Amino acid sequence: MTDEYPDEGTGTWDDAGPNRPNMLLRGGLAVVLLAAVGATGGWLLAGEDDTPVPPSSAALDSPTGTPSVERSSAARSTPPAPPKATPSRRAGLTVPALIGEDFEDARDELRERRLGWRLVFGSGTGTTVERTSPAVGTGVEPGNTVTLYVSGPAPAATVPDVVGDKCGDAADDLVDEGFYPDYKAGRNGRVTRQDPAGDSTGRWNDQVSIWCGDEPEGGGSASPTP
Repeated sequence: MTDEYPDEGTGTWDDAGPNRPNMLLRGGLAVVLLAAVGATGGWLLAGEDDTPVPPSSAALDSPTGTPSVERSSAARSTPPAPPKATPSRRAGLTVPALIGEDFEDARDELRERRLGWRLVFGSGTGTTVERTSPAVGTGVEPGNTVTLYVSGPAPAATVPDVVGDKCGDAADDLVDEGFYPDYKAGRNGRVTRQDPAGDSTGRWNDQVSIWCGDEPEGGGSASPTP
């Protein structure tokens, strides 16, 4: 009797013994590959939201070099509203230096600057301006009145003849000659009469009464009423 084992083919344990390490190595590699594929698939399923995004150049404009947060249009500050315009004096318009000038020249200078004037004559001598109110250099606006204080009394002046002139033109002529018109019957139409009469002698600041309107019935000029 022989001690022989029956033939069970090539798949016996003894036959597989030499290939066992290779089988274990291939199995380990398969496990590692499956794990790597699983991790990659999980990252893909997570989407691109988790992908780091490099900061833009605009976000690195801060002095420290750290990314800055860009403000939305709603969060941006708006410029303050401009202040309401307030009335102001005309730039450069002041009471000119009139001290020592003849009062007629001073008056003409005020007229050129579109300023009114008022003459106050004194009891001394001469026709020069001693002071003004407002004072020289004071800021004023067009239409403001400047009072001129004259050293001497009001000089004589000849009353212009304005009968027949338009009422507005007659008033201008009287003012130019140093008189003030006193309207007795409105300011429209032509001057029908005046008092004192034209070419008479008066003084600066005197008033001259004028009657403006239609010619009185019957023609001629009515005598002035006191």
